[in-house]
Amino acid sequence: MTTVGQHRAPPPPEAQRPPSGSGERRRPWWRALDPYVAALAGAVALAALLPASGRAAHGAELACEFAVGLLFFLYGARLSTRETVAGLRHLRLHGLVLACTFVLFPVLGLAVTVVAPVAGTGPLRTGVLFLCLVPSTVQSSVALTGVARGNVPAAICAGTYSSLAGLLLTPLLAAWLLGAGAALSADGLLRICAQLLAPFVAGQLLRPWIGGFLARHRRALAPVDRGSILLVVYTAFSGAVEQGVWATVTPIALLGLLAVLLFLLAATLATARLGARLLGLDRASGIAAVLCGSQKSLAGGLPMATVLFGPQAGLLVLPLMMYHQLQLVAGALLAGRWSRRVDGIPGGAAGGPGPPSDGQGPGCGGAGSADAQAERHVPGGVGLERVVERRSGPSRWDRTRPPQ
Repeated sequence: MTTVGQHRAPPPPEAQRPPSGSGERRRPWWRALDPYVAALAGAVALAALLPASGRAAHGAELACEFAVGLLFFLYGARLSTRETVAGLRHLRLHGLVLACTFVLFPVLGLAVTVVAPVAGTGPLRTGVLFLCLVPSTVQSSVALTGVARGNVPAAICAGTYSSLAGLLLTPLLAAWLLGAGAALSADGLLRICAQLLAPFVAGQLLRPWIGGFLARHRRALAPVDRGSILLVVYTAFSGAVEQGVWATVTPIALLGLLAVLLFLLAATLATARLGARLLGLDRASGIAAVLCGSQKSLAGGLPMATVLFGPQAGLLVLPLMMYHQLQLVAGALLAGRWSRRVDGIPGGAAGGPGPPSDGQGPGCGGAGSADAQAERHVPGGVGLERVVERRSGPSRWDRTRPPQ
């Protein structure tokens, strides 16, 4: 009982928490879905129900070509040439990532398409092989490396080098391994240069004038990146619906494709981890190598597929879209496991240094913390960090953020 002039003390924090044994309040299942993943599924469903045809299809193709050019223009404008050159100091890590992306993946892809009968013929076979030729991604690699307390600057550079190499190697390897499916004629080379390389170079040339604007408004421009990808997905799947290729895909084929993709992911993760140990990489750099070497870029692969395959790209990008979701789930689980191993260890390291906090460690170099570099290089990267938080739990995410 309180007297006049006295105030009742607020209840202790423990009294405001759920009763012991009840655990934290669980979120509704629909809030665990990534909005971008749902948007991709919505684009596929829209293409299945209302495919673009006739003049609408022609307009969608023109808009898709513009969107692809805009994507690569923004890639070039965001890429810091100075930091990219400075990152060459970590050659073993970058060499391992490039070897996994453009050597190990194609070899595994050829092997599984020969052994697995489900993905051995037809568009799914071509799609699996094309998936294996796509460069690594920057966004998910950087976010997951940060969660796992890996070398974030090195992950930024590794993903950047892979993307740059993919502009040349992906079309050449596609022409070599896919044959007539991606005929690389003189006209095809000119088209690739016009839609991919020219906008990228233009973005690099204009970076001194527009780079600061893009960095300040990166969150506002994130819908431009993702909207362009959604347009590419809708256009590609509309063409597949109009050609009737979905009638050839059975549930058994989709299950077989899922098994093939799981094998590719597991084999690449294991090989990259073994390679990091054989090369003597420290723990933080090894994490970056494993995550970057096993990732494939949806944002880079879809535009390349539309340029290389044209209207036939619809079903061919299905393996890439499925693998994209698998790599996010597997990467989030691994990142949460690796981050828990360093809880309570001074300095946040276990068997090697954590991510450099001054930006001077191996990687891209430059000023600013690792988190600042990741935020600067990853357009719209916040969405993926929320996915990782949902996978590993909010409290664990708060405990395992890299030290500032």
